[in-house]
Amino acid sequence: MILKDKVVIITGAGPGMGQAMCRGAAREGAKVVVSARSREAIEAIASDIVSDGGEAIAVPCDVSQTDQCHALAKAALDQWGRIDGLVNSAYYHPDWLPLESHGIDQLLMALDVIAVGAVRMAQAVIPSMRSQASGSIVNVSTLATRKPMPAEGGYAMAKAALNQCSRQLAVELGGSGIRVNTALMGWMEGAPLRQFFDSLADNGAFEKQRASEIPVGHIPPDAACAKAVYFLLSDYASEVTGAALDVNGGDWVAI
Repeated sequence: MILKDKVVIITGAGPGMGQAMCRGAAREGAKVVVSARSREAIEAIASDIVSDGGEAIAVPCDVSQTDQCHALAKAALDQWGRIDGLVNSAYYHPDWLPLESHGIDQLLMALDVIAVGAVRMAQAVIPSMRSQASGSIVNVSTLATRKPMPAEGGYAMAKAALNQCSRQLAVELGGSGIRVNTALMGWMEGAPLRQFFDSLADNGAFEKQRASEIPVGHIPPDAACAKAVYFLLSDYASEVTGAALDVNGGDWVAI
């Protein structure tokens, strides 16, 4: 268990990747602080983890609110006395529109939740990590920052800002014992994508096409992609900071 006894906060613990990360981190031995805006959803995840023999608490948080971010960090400290890892996975996806006609309010919201929200959370956990002289922050980003997709500019812009956040913090926190890295996810098999594929009613044609275009030959499962995040959180990545790790089946190199 590569995260044994580490206290890890995971934001954006909704359906799909966020939920998968919480459950998987607990299986790897982490004490998980499950967080998202929906209290009901995160309490269900935390309850399942505890029922399976793990340790978890559910703490609602809107990362666009500074006070809630600090309350989330405090809840982790109150429960376990330390914070070893932070996974910034909270996001807001604006409408699928070309930038030339995009609503500015939605673009600002995406930036506020994805990029500025990650900074708020980092500011909330860094004091504790500094006092420990150790800690790992992992920002969950997207393949779309490497391969622009039509109509996904607003989301990708915010994630690109998140990428820079990782690099900036990695340099600024040099020598503190705190590492900051990025995991760039692509198409992931999970509840949200399955819902999308099922809505197409094309007998799986597009799903098969998309899978054939990814070098590993399939759409990576979200639970498998989450393992890369555990690596970055763990002591196995003790010498890794400021890195951007592609976790998308090689899709970023495919034409």
